[in-house]
Amino acid sequence: MQQTNATSAISPGTVPSRLRRFACMMYEAVLLFGVIFLASYLFDTLTQSRDALMLRHGRQAIVFAAIGVYFIMCWRKRGQTLPMKTWNIRLVDRDGASPSLERLLLRYVLLWPLPLLAAMLVLGASRLTGYSSTDLLIVFAPFSIFIWTWFDPQGQFLHDRLLGTRLVDVQKPPRSPYKP
Repeated sequence: MQQTNATSAISPGTVPSRLRRFACMMYEAVLLFGVIFLASYLFDTLTQSRDALMLRHGRQAIVFAAIGVYFIMCWRKRGQTLPMKTWNIRLVDRDGASPSLERLLLRYVLLWPLPLLAAMLVLGASRLTGYSSTDLLIVFAPFSIFIWTWFDPQGQFLHDRLLGTRLVDVQKPPRSPYKP
């Protein structure tokens, strides 16, 4: 089987550390702020909504779609978003090739259940305790996807395990200063 330039540097067993994936996720959050801001601004401008609760579900659907377009476009092109490129992480399928569009769409959708479940648990804890300050724990909900990595034999995310995709380390080995 012939390898392309995009997959030739991938070593199949190398998984990026949780710390690198976490750092990549934090960088991704900074970029997503811009994506969400732009999508929300365009939505509010086009619908003339003047209140955050006005057309709330429509806004949520547009933001969900905008984030999905961002990720799928990046993953489709080279298997990397800008933060993934910075941290030398690439998304591949079992064979080390770029996943199909259908698999990328499913991956995006399957990213959401664990963080949404964590968010619902935070909401439940807030209502159960009566302390609205408990709502601040919502900032930890996106990181709930890391829980599965401690149980997975290769340390992959649950959605990657289910779909046959994986994140791999694409760091090039350091060059020796002396050439023999």
